[in-house]
Amino acid sequence: METLETPAAVVTDKTEAIEIGPDDLLPRLKDNGYDVERVGRRRAWVERKTGAELTNVGSASWDSELMRGNIENPIGVAQVPMGVAGPVLVLGQNARGLFYVPMATTEGALIRSYERGMVALTKSSGVQTALLADENQTAPAFFFDDTTQASALAPWLDEHITEIREAVATTTRHGKLVNIKCYQTGRQVIVNFGFRTGDAQGMNMIVRATDAACHWIKDNYPGTRYFLFSGLCGEKRASGFLMTRGKGKRVTAGGLLTNEVLRLYLHTTADQMFRVWQSTVVGNIQAGAIGYTGHAANGLAAIFIATGQDVANVVNSSCAVTVFEPHPAGLYVSVTLPALSVATVGGGTALPTPREALRIMDCVGTGKASKMAEIVAATILGGEVSMGAAIASGEFVGAHERYGRNRPT
Repeated sequence: METLETPAAVVTDKTEAIEIGPDDLLPRLKDNGYDVERVGRRRAWVERKTGAELTNVGSASWDSELMRGNIENPIGVAQVPMGVAGPVLVLGQNARGLFYVPMATTEGALIRSYERGMVALTKSSGVQTALLADENQTAPAFFFDDTTQASALAPWLDEHITEIREAVATTTRHGKLVNIKCYQTGRQVIVNFGFRTGDAQGMNMIVRATDAACHWIKDNYPGTRYFLFSGLCGEKRASGFLMTRGKGKRVTAGGLLTNEVLRLYLHTTADQMFRVWQSTVVGNIQAGAIGYTGHAANGLAAIFIATGQDVANVVNSSCAVTVFEPHPAGLYVSVTLPALSVATVGGGTALPTPREALRIMDCVGTGKASKMAEIVAATILGGEVSMGAAIASGEFVGAHERYGRNRPT
């Protein structure tokens, strides 16, 4: 039988108490309600409760059962405009050739900006890319009665790494524990577990694996207490730890912009571009920024939405460093992303529209995540180049006026 949750609850603030009755609680339908009929019933309930019409929210082009495991309380879909940028010529370890990149956004001028930089790099010499590291992190905190007991943990973990890996293996076939590093402060020890996660983003996978490892440590190292999360690993937050330790894919992209391309396509010079970079580095230092980019988060968010990534990982993925360097033939440009979190399996990547978007780049399924990381890095470099050129040439406002203003007719 399908029922509503009935217990009443009381929410209290400083001025009044509001009683929440059974009719105010979201419907809890059988099997969480993912079939089209139950999703429709929940949507109709929201319409009655709020007065909002949800016609377009209810216009999904694919079976709502496919959302199981990706969302709770489903009422339909959010439809975001999707465009494509490119081509960008990638000359990488895992990605080679011309690529077109899907981007979903409501920010006018964004795709045009990225495309301009991508094409400029392609007309010059292409973008060289390299995957430098591939390791996801999670970092529980352990607590002890004194500093001596705490300091003995690190060598003990080294001695028992085989048993810890066996505990990890009971939870996953895909996640591989590659290293452990301890950070002690007084009686507390944060233990960073580094994992390879294959083509999945893998955070849920490695958290489960780490919990199994922590249970084994607690059972075998006397006096151990722990919390599963310490905050060190930088998951969905900006931190200096990401810049050095990394998280996910550490990938770099670089290319030479020739003087001719700078003049003809970007309407600027190498000297002007370098001066923009130099001055904005000073501004970022004064702001206390972590890393330095122009607008890497813009492109990352658009690609993440289009391809079914965990969008909140834009926060850690955009902790990056862009460099413009004078060169006898023009300007050498590069961007390094030490904490890029992308996947080609798992999560939202299996949903129909993200899967189609991934197919545009030939990045569907197993064995494709490293390739995708290099394509993403090359794309982000294009965005950095275009924004720098727009500032250097004085075209920034004009471009947004032309492409980025919504003028309904």
